[in-house]
Amino acid sequence: MTIWTNLLLALFAGVLLNLTPCVLPALPIKLRTIARVVGSGTRQRFLAAIALLAGTLSFFGALALATAMLNWTWGTLFQAFWFRAALAFLLAGLGVYSLAGRGVQPPQWVYRVQGNGYAEPYLAGFLAAVLSAPCTGPFLGGVMAFALTQAPSTIFALFMAVGVGLALPYLVLLARPRLLTRIPRGGAWLSRVQQVMGLILLAGATFFATTVLAERVGTLLWTAWLGTLAFWLIRALVVGPGFGARLVPALVLVAGVAGAVTLGFDRGAGAQRALPWQPLTERALAEARTASAPVLVEFTADWCINCKVLEQTVYADAAIAQAVDAAQMRVLRADLTRPDAALDAYLRSFGGAGLPFAVVLKPSGTVHRRLPDLFTVSTLKAAIETSGEQTRVDP
Repeated sequence: MTIWTNLLLALFAGVLLNLTPCVLPALPIKLRTIARVVGSGTRQRFLAAIALLAGTLSFFGALALATAMLNWTWGTLFQAFWFRAALAFLLAGLGVYSLAGRGVQPPQWVYRVQGNGYAEPYLAGFLAAVLSAPCTGPFLGGVMAFALTQAPSTIFALFMAVGVGLALPYLVLLARPRLLTRIPRGGAWLSRVQQVMGLILLAGATFFATTVLAERVGTLLWTAWLGTLAFWLIRALVVGPGFGARLVPALVLVAGVAGAVTLGFDRGAGAQRALPWQPLTERALAEARTASAPVLVEFTADWCINCKVLEQTVYADAAIAQAVDAAQMRVLRADLTRPDAALDAYLRSFGGAGLPFAVVLKPSGTVHRRLPDLFTVSTLKAAIETSGEQTRVDP
């Protein structure tokens, strides 16, 4: 494909990144940014849109330079312990601030530096870009794999296109806010929505904190978050002033119960089964070739939210385990939570450029199918079932 085709794909991939779990913790700040200026004049909305785009592109610009000059892959920054810890602290601070009813906004000194209150949309764009970095979305894996083979100027252009795509839906809302103007801008119900957003931010903070702390501490943090959620639900349902204020926690409760029942039903029905994962090593690959066995390799990391989604859904599905057994397939896992030059070299050699990424190898050891980004059970099952065939099905 040409560079122009990849630029369009990068733009589209950036838009689709908004639908991935990775950027969910940034949603509260983006929504608050839009809500604050939705009733303002054209000039204020235009400046807010420019600030949001500038925040997004400033991170992607720095990431593009690091990729071109330091040979980084998508998500390398999250391998740094200090970065994940700092992000956890940031999300926790914003979450507490929002849960307390103060909204999601930077400290006042930031406003004095930036002026006119446009630091908040800048922060919204920047944080969304940061949170998109650990995971890839649809089309993004192929675009990044192409970018790593190009000149620095092309890498920079592709990363900028992804950034524009990530910010584009919110830029459109800021430019055409007619539908949003019908939403009430105040009231007790809006305070409850703001608190829900705070809980989402705290969940994001807890997730990243568990990647830098001991497993036991991580369990305690999730227990504390669930306790906070339960306390908030009880208090909001009991003392909520008015129907609207009680409706928000009621909807949260219904969604939580429905999700728990669905998850419990799937597990109770035996719909999940763990795969016999082994670490990815040269010896494991050699043994698979000697045994003429196909191989499934998963590249993952503790900080990759999309990877965890795949592991709890696709990889845990009993149909995948049955297909693996039928194909007599070896399943190997590469953990890129921390920097690992050997595993990173494998990722590149198989055509990957970010996480999540999986590859199905033929018995000969050659690539049969690459699976970047998020994918379904049926997609992986088909790749496993055809892994012994001679025809190449890799897109």
